[in-house]
Amino acid sequence: MRATLCVEKEGDQGGGSRSVSPCLRGESPLALVTSYAGRCVFFDRDGIVNASPGADRYVLCWEEFHLLPEFVEVLRVVRAHGYQAVIVTNQRAVARGLVSATEVEAMHRKLRDLLSQKYQLDILDVAYCPHDVGECDCRKPSPGMLKAMAAKHGLDLAASWMVGDAETDIEAGRRAGCRTIRVNGDETVSKADWRVATMKDLPVLLERVL
Repeated sequence: MRATLCVEKEGDQGGGSRSVSPCLRGESPLALVTSYAGRCVFFDRDGIVNASPGADRYVLCWEEFHLLPEFVEVLRVVRAHGYQAVIVTNQRAVARGLVSATEVEAMHRKLRDLLSQKYQLDILDVAYCPHDVGECDCRKPSPGMLKAMAAKHGLDLAASWMVGDAETDIEAGRRAGCRTIRVNGDETVSKADWRVATMKDLPVLLERVL
């Protein structure tokens, strides 16, 4: 079954969302392009932006969302090099009824407010997949969220990067045409272009490759 992914409205304070279906509704990509264009670093969320809640567990409220200080430094490097930053995250907890879409979007608004007000940093957009396995074209390792963000914001996927801590993130990035960086990978084999052991190592690598 095909389903649409959730992309949060820019500047929306009302908790709403809009659906953007990558290449499913026949919209011209030009109709979705905003004033942003060019290169981007896409980030997975849990374990990259915020502390991972652990295997088969979910961040269900803002009080459980613990921003990683290492991500703040990573984002500072990314923006200093002229790249946009977008979060693309699977949020299966919505499909399982553990958290609502409204609650997920509220967490993301608070994240963006925190980054802006405390650190003077910005994220271009946040896309999340609220579906369960096999229900959509957007859940990673599908590249649907990355392609939808590229269409919406005029991003060049071939000049962009995907950063994640799971091989599903790497596969999504590769299928979208991005270069990839794997963080904290336990597997001995990864198809990522680059690997780092921890988030603390990522700023140094990004300074080299961006």
